Amino acid sequence: MKQLPYALILFRFLCAPVMLCLGYFYQTQYTKLIVVLLFLGLLSDVLDGIIARKQNTSTAKMHRLDSQTDMIFWLSAGFTAWFIRPQTISENLFMIWILLGMEASCYLVSILKFGRETCTHAYLSKFWGITLLAAFTDLILNGNAGFLFYFCLCAGIVSHLDRILITLILPKWQHDVPNTYHVYLIRKGKTFKKFALFNS
Repeated sequence: MKQLPYALILFRFLCAPVMLCLGYFYQTQYTKLIVVLLFLGLLSDVLDGIIARKQNTSTAKMHRLDSQTDMIFWLSAGFTAWFIRPQTISENLFMIWILLGMEASCYLVSILKFGRETCTHAYLSKFWGITLLAAFTDLILNGNAGFLFYFCLCAGIVSHLDRILITLILPKWQHDVPNTYHVYLIRKGKTFKKFALFNS
């Protein structure tokens, strides 16, 4: 049972190539299955951290693995959406490139400052994950790039700004930092309680 969080992370990692293959080879034929994998992937992301803490097996190594798996999963979802709805993605490449550039900036800032990748698991990042699920679901199933799509892009920009700010203010590398206010508490040496649902 102590390996269950790692199994959930592995499941999310394996969802990535399955989605890519389904999107690339079959386009719109298996869109519902791809959306199911998206939902299951997000659910596994929520559960792995919760279970790890209940088992007292939550470690920095696990959180770093979880973060990298998240990035692979959502990038794969983006490419899958591109395979299925290429025109819609092409019409919005400018905003998408901005978002990808900000993601790269989060890693660059953290590596330059701490010598390792970012792993904040911030609340805004969790919220962005929910908007990604909603936007990809609408885009993949219906080909829509409407309110959900643009709201997701805006949420992503705000989330990345938050992650960069957290990294710049943190005195030393730390995983699971909910937001910039909590960085202030960390710098003051104060403890705080994290919500189990979000700390995953």
